[in-house]
Amino acid sequence: MWPANTKYIRDAGGSPALRRRLAAVLFGALVAAIYTATLQISPAPAQTSPPRPASQDSAYVAPETCAVCHRSIWETYRQTGMGRSFYRPSAANTVGNGASSTFYHKPSDSYFTTLERNGKYFQRRHQIAPGGRQINVMEKQIDFIMGSGNHARAYLHRSARNTLVELPLGWYAEKGGYWAMNPGYDRPDHEGFRRKIPYDCMFCHNGYPKIPAGHDRPFSESLYVDPLPEGIDCQRCHGPGLKHAQLAKTAGARPDDIRKAIVNPSRLSAELREEVCIQCHLETTSFPLPNSIQRYGRGPFEYRPGQPLSAYWLFFDHAPDTGRDDKFEIVNAVYRIRRSKCFLQSNGALHCTSCHNPHDVPRGAQATRYYDAACRKCHASAFDGIVAAGKHPGTAGCADCHMPKRRTEDVVHSVATDHYIQRRKPAGDLLAEMAERHETGGNAYRGEVVPYYPAKLPPAPESDLYLALAQVVDKSNMSRGITRLAEAIGRHPPERAEFYLGLAEAWRNVGQPAKALPIYQEAVRRNPKSSFALWKLGSALRHSGQYAEAADALKRAAAVAPNDAATWHELGLTYRTQGRMPDAIANLQKAVALDPDLPEPHSNLGIVWLAQGERPRAEAAFREAIRIQPDYVDAHNNLGNLLSGTGDFTQARYHFEIALRLRPDDAATRYNFAMALGKARHFDEAQNQLEESLRVDPELADAHRLLAGLLMAKGEAQAALPHYREWVRIQPESASAQLGLGSALAMTGDRAGAVPHLRKAVAGSDPAAREDAAQLLRQLGNGQ
Repeated sequence: MWPANTKYIRDAGGSPALRRRLAAVLFGALVAAIYTATLQISPAPAQTSPPRPASQDSAYVAPETCAVCHRSIWETYRQTGMGRSFYRPSAANTVGNGASSTFYHKPSDSYFTTLERNGKYFQRRHQIAPGGRQINVMEKQIDFIMGSGNHARAYLHRSARNTLVELPLGWYAEKGGYWAMNPGYDRPDHEGFRRKIPYDCMFCHNGYPKIPAGHDRPFSESLYVDPLPEGIDCQRCHGPGLKHAQLAKTAGARPDDIRKAIVNPSRLSAELREEVCIQCHLETTSFPLPNSIQRYGRGPFEYRPGQPLSAYWLFFDHAPDTGRDDKFEIVNAVYRIRRSKCFLQSNGALHCTSCHNPHDVPRGAQATRYYDAACRKCHASAFDGIVAAGKHPGTAGCADCHMPKRRTEDVVHSVATDHYIQRRKPAGDLLAEMAERHETGGNAYRGEVVPYYPAKLPPAPESDLYLALAQVVDKSNMSRGITRLAEAIGRHPPERAEFYLGLAEAWRNVGQPAKALPIYQEAVRRNPKSSFALWKLGSALRHSGQYAEAADALKRAAAVAPNDAATWHELGLTYRTQGRMPDAIANLQKAVALDPDLPEPHSNLGIVWLAQGERPRAEAAFREAIRIQPDYVDAHNNLGNLLSGTGDFTQARYHFEIALRLRPDDAATRYNFAMALGKARHFDEAQNQLEESLRVDPELADAHRLLAGLLMAKGEAQAALPHYREWVRIQPESASAQLGLGSALAMTGDRAGAVPHLRKAVAGSDPAAREDAAQLLRQLGNGQ
């Protein structure tokens, strides 16, 4: 008879990292009806910070105010990419390019369709189940479009919570226009309909939105309420326009006063003038590093043209000679041109507006003439000389060779101008298609993070803190960064909680929760009203087994941020671990009600319902988690276990195979699949899964136990011996392990070797194992 062994059920909890990253899977225990199940904890959603009155700047005016006096500039600017950067969908600005709007994404085995219904636009996802039925259907309205379409368009949905969510399918202008997955989505386990648009993303893609009270602090949830701007307006480069507009309408106002009331970038110093462009056109990399850190205490939209950018943002880069020096990404214009000799030797004379008119962008043949003329400002005599010498054709087209278009490494469906001005065009096909790269795990950057802009941080305590924080915030330089951050905090104890949170998170990310816990506590002491810090503390306390203290911290977080689903989710997990199932259900249901598109609370509800014997409710919860996130390995594993327990092996196999396709090196899922296969009497397949499970995790005692038992049942006692020995090594106190090894030794003829193990089993605490061991000892003539 196939044994009712331990199964591994996956429980969704965990913690978001400081920059919108999700934590790794953890485990806890749950008793189910016929087996002991170990619960796997999966990612939890992002947190909100405590509310405080938002500082809404009343110095801005409606964008169209500028058109009253600057009509011609207004009309041409509206046609630029910046002027068309963000808008609502309509028949006039088609969602795509009119081509087929259904796209099959093979890595995730999903179909994505954009469609129009009664004047509204939607994006839909479905998958095909065996038999042809559509499953895991998700449809969201397209409320906004981000991107002019010069290179790409992304489609956004505004949730009932007023978050903006990027939908998976994007549109790209190359090749006449086509559909493909948005950056970062070309993988089996993408973010689906859950990628939220943070304020730092909106900063460069739209005018400044109104921030709801309490949502302008670090780690707060980005919410977008009406009226939402549509497009980057004049005030992004010229600063707030209210005073300027009022003076312009005031009789007798002096022209000089009117001019001084608005920022004209051309009248700024060279550095401040360039920073007007740098604010959005400098990104050292979009891969985890970090590219930049916003200074704590600064709001997400506080920067004003004419003010030093370093007072708001610090930019970082990979260390030199680490294989990242020649990277070319979608927002690398400033980064690349700053490497050019033309820029370096110009002493500030070459700047963005030397070549670019932000108010009017030339196109086609006009663009070629325009940019050639910009080059001739410095190179006319040299160019004319080589033409006269017959060394260069008379036609120019300078950018074609010296600033060619290239495919970008991070947005692989787009090409952009390489602003690194080179003497000779790089060799090779610069437009060749490339696979999307995902820097996770083994291929992620692991090295020092260095300042980029400013290149040298000012000598101040905060500089040490931010540079040390940059080493750990994306896990780039953990081995040295943690020590640097701890020492910087020791030398210059900051008042702000965020630095302590950064250090605590770093300790937790390297598997040192005991060192993280007091740092989380210090962060809460620094800011006792921070729901984020309280959430982090509560999560850390739960994982350290201090459940009452965890619940207290989480209840305080919920009091500060009552609409934060993640807090209620974490509190539900805490109550579940305490065995307070009614409280766990209530809090998990609260999380679902606040944000029904989070898959983790659904899956955790399924686990609690299963513990309560409510299998239909558990199945429905697991299926809803999978509908929201079809690549949710833990939910597939849980549902596979449940279906196997009800005898529906066909469906159980389907979900286990999906889980293993997504996460092939998951030892616990392979073990669970082996259990299901054994129950269905597919013993050879079960053996294969157990062997694979142990290849991944040789310390998985249950897999050794089950594989040894399977081999014994097949009469292969000799083959079972190594697994019994490993089981005993891992769990020497287990009477069942000692009994198994003793039995196998006896079957292979090693009676003398069997007796000590059987005697240990007799001395154990398991009554059944004691009785069986005693009986076998008597059969061997060693009864006592």
